[in-house]
Amino acid sequence: MDLFSAHAVSKQYANHKALDKVSINVPESSIFGLLGPNGAGKTTLIRIINQIIAPDEGELIFMGRQLQPNDTAYIGYLPEERGLYKKMSVGEQAMYLAQLKGLTNHEAHKRLKYWFEKFEINTWWNRKVEELSKGMQQKIQFLVTIIHEPKLLIFDEPFSGFDPINTNLLKEEIIGLKEKGATIIFSTHNMASVEELCDDIALIDRSKVILSGTMRNIKQTYKTNTFEVSYNTFEGELQGILPSAFLVLAQSHDADHRHAHIKLPADATPNDLIRAMLDYVTIYSINELIPHMNDIFIQAVTQQTSQPVTQS
Repeated sequence: MDLFSAHAVSKQYANHKALDKVSINVPESSIFGLLGPNGAGKTTLIRIINQIIAPDEGELIFMGRQLQPNDTAYIGYLPEERGLYKKMSVGEQAMYLAQLKGLTNHEAHKRLKYWFEKFEINTWWNRKVEELSKGMQQKIQFLVTIIHEPKLLIFDEPFSGFDPINTNLLKEEIIGLKEKGATIIFSTHNMASVEELCDDIALIDRSKVILSGTMRNIKQTYKTNTFEVSYNTFEGELQGILPSAFLVLAQSHDADHRHAHIKLPADATPNDLIRAMLDYVTIYSINELIPHMNDIFIQAVTQQTSQPVTQS
């Protein structure tokens, strides 16, 4: 079941079409990657979901019905451009923002106490925001984003400015939020984080969705029938023992084995590759090379960029 979906959403700014009939489906209790190059339209869609701006056309469905103005109470949004009041103390500001989300003074204090203890930041409570590093400030903003336990969380580049230790800490918390039932829209340029966290993705480029689906299905679609083979020393040319349609793309070796990346024709199987090599080498392992999201992102956007822009 989808917690949120957008159907044919469009938005025009003067002579620039920011979104052109964009549709996405965000499954409940999942992490959904909203991807795309700078200027693709991601931020416009996020602002529409948060009702900061309105779409020109299209339909927004939240919890099985049309998105309503008061649904912002069920949404937590961590924007890429952070902003805290520098002169306020951390605790005072966290309490203020938590109560803006509808929590009572007592409940806000109770929940913040839990999170400050969990993140081991109790000593920050009475410090002014301007005394904290950028990473510390972002950690506070993360807490006030999730403090009211919203059904939908939107994180825009949540790991920006974090060191590896705090990045891993936030990743664990995001996974934990999903396991507790939260639905998360995750926007980032870091494809390694997308591979690690996301269940589904939508890739927007030049105002249109050009790729969407589960991570597994997308990777299966973009795989090229290429395998990495590890084998023992072979003095001849590897390409010379293979059928001409089998292409050796790369070769390397370490202290124990040689390795080769071999692309097979569409109608060939790993068994065909093994049979072709078996009379000449000892094969230690063979693994299909599944493309990384970074490669898929570049390929999809490059293909889209090569197409002429149609004016609507």
